[in-house]
Amino acid sequence: MNQNLNEKIQNAYNALIFQCNKSLPENDLPIADKAFNFAAETIGNSVWEDGEFILNHSIQVAKIAVIELGLSTDALVSSLLHNIFGARGIVFSLEDIKKQFGTNVADILDGILKINSLNTENIALHSENFRRLMLALSGDVKVILIKIADQLQDMRTLDRLPVEFQKRYSIDTWHLYAPLAHRLGLYKVNSELLDLALKYLHPEDYVAIVEKLKETSVERANFVSAFVKPIEKNLQNRGFDFDMKARTKSIYSIWNKMQNQKVDFQEVYDLFAIRIILNSAPENEKSTCWQVFSVVTEEYLSNPDRLRDWITYPKSNGYESLHTTVLGPGKRWVEVQIRTHRMDDIAENGLAAHWRYKGGKGDVEIDKWLKNIREILENPQLNAVDFIDDFKVNIYEEEIFVFTPKGDLLKLRAGATLLDFAYEIHSKIGDKCVGGKVNNKLVTLKYQLKNGDQISVETSNSQKPKLDWLDFVVTTKAKARIKASLNEERKREAENGKEILKRKFKNWKIELNDAVIRDLLKHYKLKHAADLYFNISSEKIDTLEIKDQIVGKHEGSQEDLLSEILPVQDVRELSFDNSDDCLLIDNGIKDMNYKLAVCCNPVFGDEIFGFVTIKDGIKIHRATCPNSKQLTERYPYRIIKAKWRITGKRNSFQATLRISGSDRRGIITDIQRILAKEVGVQMRSININSEDKSFDGTLRIFVNDLDHLHFLMKKLKSIKGVHSVSRSDT
Repeated sequence: MNQNLNEKIQNAYNALIFQCNKSLPENDLPIADKAFNFAAETIGNSVWEDGEFILNHSIQVAKIAVIELGLSTDALVSSLLHNIFGARGIVFSLEDIKKQFGTNVADILDGILKINSLNTENIALHSENFRRLMLALSGDVKVILIKIADQLQDMRTLDRLPVEFQKRYSIDTWHLYAPLAHRLGLYKVNSELLDLALKYLHPEDYVAIVEKLKETSVERANFVSAFVKPIEKNLQNRGFDFDMKARTKSIYSIWNKMQNQKVDFQEVYDLFAIRIILNSAPENEKSTCWQVFSVVTEEYLSNPDRLRDWITYPKSNGYESLHTTVLGPGKRWVEVQIRTHRMDDIAENGLAAHWRYKGGKGDVEIDKWLKNIREILENPQLNAVDFIDDFKVNIYEEEIFVFTPKGDLLKLRAGATLLDFAYEIHSKIGDKCVGGKVNNKLVTLKYQLKNGDQISVETSNSQKPKLDWLDFVVTTKAKARIKASLNEERKREAENGKEILKRKFKNWKIELNDAVIRDLLKHYKLKHAADLYFNISSEKIDTLEIKDQIVGKHEGSQEDLLSEILPVQDVRELSFDNSDDCLLIDNGIKDMNYKLAVCCNPVFGDEIFGFVTIKDGIKIHRATCPNSKQLTERYPYRIIKAKWRITGKRNSFQATLRISGSDRRGIITDIQRILAKEVGVQMRSININSEDKSFDGTLRIFVNDLDHLHFLMKKLKSIKGVHSVSRSDT
């Protein structure tokens, strides 16, 4: 015993070692004494601001790690030593620790040091710190478990600290440590952490629920007694070896259900669950649990929608149990949980309990999960707030089980799609996924998977991740990879846009410098040059507009203007009137570099103008086109003067006429006669509506030119009963 050490500290350590005698090999205890003495020499009777002995805190963390979480000697030693760094100004290197206590302890303390050096006070403002924190956590599982133990001890003694510290610790607990405990199967620890966090974040709600639970405790006890009596009798008569107990729902769970379902305390019907724990040989566990399930459902009506079989398909954190909800006395629904003592140990103590059972796969599953976390976090574009939201959702949602074509079993979050499955297989498969088959039936990317589905994925090298994929994938891994791929594609587009801009400025003989870029960013209300380059590459910003913005209106001929936009060969094939610098449009419409706009259907003889599109060459519009004002105001640099050129060739131009008047027998025949015989017009379609002795209709026709069209309109107006004939834009 260290004579200078406070008696409280020494007694706490003696009590720890007494309890460890039951769970750790006797040969390991000397290394624990060595670690305690090392910490005592370093920390001594030093205290924190709240008056707690630092070394006593380390002892309590070690107690939680070994006794409550079931960890081994390395965790005991690491817990005792985790506060020695920086104490009393003494500096230790990890190499010193490795020499005295081994590589495992040094690695665990290294992980804890990394985490303790980070600030998670405001996760939204410290996303990079949070990312590094999670990367540190995703190394050795023992680092996570000891940090959870450390946080639990802090929360248990939080009432000694000022309010601002209470809230900060509680927020970290709520968002990070409780979800981690849940993911590792530490349900008991998770419940305590959330209850304590609720106590400080929502104190009034916490106290109200505690009081309600006290008030209803006798009523609950009477109900439980009445409920379990017939089940106990039947199980005993059939020779089952079992224990039964009632588990009251945690304060946080009650509060969460009240918030989500907008109900009062009295309306939370499942305030407790009945747990049946069986003594069973390992080879008989499943059959024994199902036999007990049969006994329970013989006595009480079960709800088939609430059956949860985590015996056949254990959760990825190793949780095994059979849950059913039955209708008990007084028409009250009760959840019954059926499991063996081994399953109950794992349910209470999570991953650590697997180490006590040969063949446990929990550590393998957790390693897979940690690898997943690391893959996601290694994306530097990760948004911490998004990750936290997805992290919590993925943890608390139910799981589904699906099969690969080879019959391998995969676990995914409920609601996962075919695309989530593809990303679960491999990131590149997800990026190239175009669909697949589920149970030999073709399905789309959005197909929501169901338990037992057998899935194969189809890919295409031409496929690329789309922004709308983020609307239907649900797993964190898929979302993170899609965002990363979209960012990579955006970077490639931006590089292409930058090269385009450089070439244009070189052709214009204008210097491209930072000042020009700043002016363009201001004009287009963009934050970064990469956004400007991306918009240029994706043709959302026109380089000719950029030139117009920098040097003013384009000066030079129409031909020069078109040379800025169209390929040189296309411009050479066009005809221009040099007398008034005007593009000539052949009434034979032979030139494939321009097309008549369908929005206004110009006819030979109309006043026209040309509009240079990005992909479809030149569109010829009527001067009275309904879109002319918008085109002229928004894209003045793309407007070119144009006029018709007579070639002596006849051609047909589409036009639309609106016709209305008084309905009479034979009027449609008269209209058709005028079109077919008297003016030689080719009709494309006719649509006449008649109502209350009046009619209106639309004629789509082909005419030679504007004079031909006017002549037709005059003839139609001469028909008896026709009141108006007008030209339509479409």
